[in-house]
Amino acid sequence: MNAGDLVTSAVSNTFRSKTRTILTILAIFVGAFTLTITNGLGTGINRFIADTVSSIGAEDVMTVTKTPDAATGGLPSNDPVEYDPDAIGSGRPGPGGFGGTVTAMTTADLDTLEGIDGVLRVEAAKSVSPDFIQHDGGTRWVIGVGNLIPGQTAQLAAGTTPDLDADQLQIAIPVSFVEPLGFDSADDAIGQTVTIAISDAVRTQHTVEATIVGVAEETFVGGGASALPNDALTDALFSLQNTGVPLDQQDRFASASVWFDPDATADQVDDLASALADAGFTGTTVADQLGAFTSIIDAIVLVLNAFAIIALLAASFGIVNTLLMSVQERTREIGLMKAMGMGSGRVFTLFSLEAVFIGFLGSAIGAGIAMLVGGVVSRALANGLFADLPGLTLIAFDPVSIAVIILVVMGIAFLAGTLPAARAAKADPVESLRYE
Repeated sequence: MNAGDLVTSAVSNTFRSKTRTILTILAIFVGAFTLTITNGLGTGINRFIADTVSSIGAEDVMTVTKTPDAATGGLPSNDPVEYDPDAIGSGRPGPGGFGGTVTAMTTADLDTLEGIDGVLRVEAAKSVSPDFIQHDGGTRWVIGVGNLIPGQTAQLAAGTTPDLDADQLQIAIPVSFVEPLGFDSADDAIGQTVTIAISDAVRTQHTVEATIVGVAEETFVGGGASALPNDALTDALFSLQNTGVPLDQQDRFASASVWFDPDATADQVDDLASALADAGFTGTTVADQLGAFTSIIDAIVLVLNAFAIIALLAASFGIVNTLLMSVQERTREIGLMKAMGMGSGRVFTLFSLEAVFIGFLGSAIGAGIAMLVGGVVSRALANGLFADLPGLTLIAFDPVSIAVIILVVMGIAFLAGTLPAARAAKADPVESLRYE
């Protein structure tokens, strides 16, 4: 009996006792279904977090601020705070930005940062505070302005992320500003011109016109009410804002972006953060800001996967029982096969293939139905409970992960079938033929 015959025989023998086999497959189905859903849950949430990470910064960039004195400490408090003449508005929406003040950085601080070991490049984050934004002489709306850095991609409802290197003044407006500015939809806003007003040091108001190239979705880390300008627009607003400011006071920045080796290990990044701290700075990566989220999600998924594995282990006892009963019922058949020259190895392989086939059926059906159910549930939640989290696909499936799940279940089925297969392989042909 060649390999093809063994597979054919294993498949046909699987359903000799249809009821018993179907019940065993159902038990495997439950475990595979649960494992697929929990794995998809982790994949979907972590993808959303990864997209959010890319929308608030690049992975190889630290946002650096000067470490405040105890008297001007960073976190909001009801306690009185001593006036600091070097304080400056943070202008940092999202994690780590409290809308308060930080100690201003100067060009000398930027030079210090460039001299720290591990720093590849430094770029000041220019904080601007526009008065309003309007379209075509319509209503004026107060809006914040964020900062884009190379490698950062905004989560967009329409259009593209502003081109940092373009000479044209470009901006991505928040999706919540589409209707107030008079646009019918996010797509309708693309290519339109808006007017941004900003006041200088002597309260003279200036206006700048910029082209809308993108409409940014709100994210769960905040910053949804902030527009995203390209470098040309930021420079124009920063220059107008500093009109009338003494030259020695113009180069004052809320923070700076520090680039490091993208292939740096976690220990090397920690060493860089320590070096920054020793120099009087505080460095924060997007991993620091969102690492807790991914850790919690991974822990939850791990626990849920543990329950799924327990269900599969329970199902494996069903495989053992099914094949042991099959071996007992086919004792004479086993004896006849061995008497006709089939070796113990082929007998073992035959029953092992039956176990693997049962595992394949249970896992494939479980994974398939889990993908259907997960897709329906995910779409329903995206349009209902999680409508405020655009871009979230709660349950997402990775083909590689699905294949791994099926292979893992088949492996468990093979191990479960080892005992019955070994018993069949050891059967004495003479005694087997006498079995009643």
